[in-house]
Amino acid sequence: MEFIRTDSKNIDFIALVKELDAYLAVTDGDEHDFYNQFNSIQNLKYVIVVYLNNIPVGCGSIKPMNTSSTEIKRMYVSPKARGNGIATKILKELESWTSELGFTSCILETGTRQTEAVALYKKNHYKVITNYGQYIGVENSVCFKKEV
Repeated sequence: MEFIRTDSKNIDFIALVKELDAYLAVTDGDEHDFYNQFNSIQNLKYVIVVYLNNIPVGCGSIKPMNTSSTEIKRMYVSPKARGNGIATKILKELESWTSELGFTSCILETGTRQTEAVALYKKNHYKVITNYGQYIGVENSVCFKKEV
């Protein structure tokens, strides 16, 4: 397994995000357009792409939110590679990168229908917080935070 730090111009990241968006279009249903407007990958400077046997199988990114927090975005592991702990490894790498950049916490939003994602974040000691920013008042959103 190989982890590469890159940015949002990486073609493998772009392809994985297309897979993620197709999945989310199904699970988000009618709300997909609302969520999708906040998921642009343009100008993401901190991106992880994971390769298994030289095949891109997972990704994630962080973006600075304020002076203390980064927001985790575009977390995804291809269905054929799930069950190998890749998502947790991506999360740990993003947390390390957050710390290296001088930030002290990671925050994120996911949908309540993304039960695997909710379980992943809880398993990795993320705590549910009050919905922030554009997710305030959105019933199908759940927000998390972890100090790193």
